[in-house]
Amino acid sequence: MSSRATPKVVVLMGGISFEREVSLSSGRECAAALRSEGYDVTELDAGPDVALRLSELCPDVVFNALHGRWGEDGCVQGILEWLKIPYTHSGVLASALAMDKQKSKAAYRAAGLPVVDSLLADRREISKSHLLEPPYVVKPNNEGSSCGIYFVHEFANGPAQLHDDLPDQMMVEQYVKGRELTTTVMGDQALAVTEIVTDGWYDYDAKYKDGGSYHVVPANIPDGITEACLEYARRAHRVLGCRGVSRTDFRWDDTKGLSGLYLLETNTQPGMTPTSLSPEQAAKQGISFGAFCRWMVEDASCLR
Repeated sequence: MSSRATPKVVVLMGGISFEREVSLSSGRECAAALRSEGYDVTELDAGPDVALRLSELCPDVVFNALHGRWGEDGCVQGILEWLKIPYTHSGVLASALAMDKQKSKAAYRAAGLPVVDSLLADRREISKSHLLEPPYVVKPNNEGSSCGIYFVHEFANGPAQLHDDLPDQMMVEQYVKGRELTTTVMGDQALAVTEIVTDGWYDYDAKYKDGGSYHVVPANIPDGITEACLEYARRAHRVLGCRGVSRTDFRWDDTKGLSGLYLLETNTQPGMTPTSLSPEQAAKQGISFGAFCRWMVEDASCLR
């Protein structure tokens, strides 16, 4: 960061992914929090001219509040590295690796972390026949926020009929019944375990619509499962090469104890409103939303 009396921070938000509206919400909240912490903040909706706009603005730090493709997959991180602007969250390689669900699973597996079976296939083939024994889940390999997810029940009459606007390559993943858990890592510290409770599948509406789900933090689970989630999240953060803040999601079949706990994915750009999962966990550690955002700015760098 430069020696300016009031550091200039550009909050990068919006973008062109399916998660644009979520990113705009995150960005506005982070910008307000950073202003309250004394930063000179500019909000920038990331469009095709993002590199030019950043060059004109000359920020000391970019706070990356983008979600989904282009903002979370290493693309914008590469632009920021090229422009030599310090930025928050993970770097090019970690972002790209975490965004690719199948490749990140391979990294987890190599590190001895528990994952469920999955495969990649063309969406047209997925719509023709069961490629895994039901129940299973079909989802894009490189999108977030539960966009484009299909659940095929155990006694389904046929495979999922996928929309044509989905990517050609999709992931087919074994379904694990049980409870949805998640853990945030901040630097090298795992903050807490949250249980996400919803009436049905934790899809886009459950995540972002009022009443779609509620969070229990800390999760009401055995100490051994809590410790496993904290340790697995730290290891996932390290093995992918994440920086700053990440959040790792789990599925836990509570009838099987520790053997029923599986990693699903790691998010390198977790949602960032005051009621989002990661800020909630930070608050449980006594870290206010403003202090959480400030920590990320102070942690920013190039060559991440």
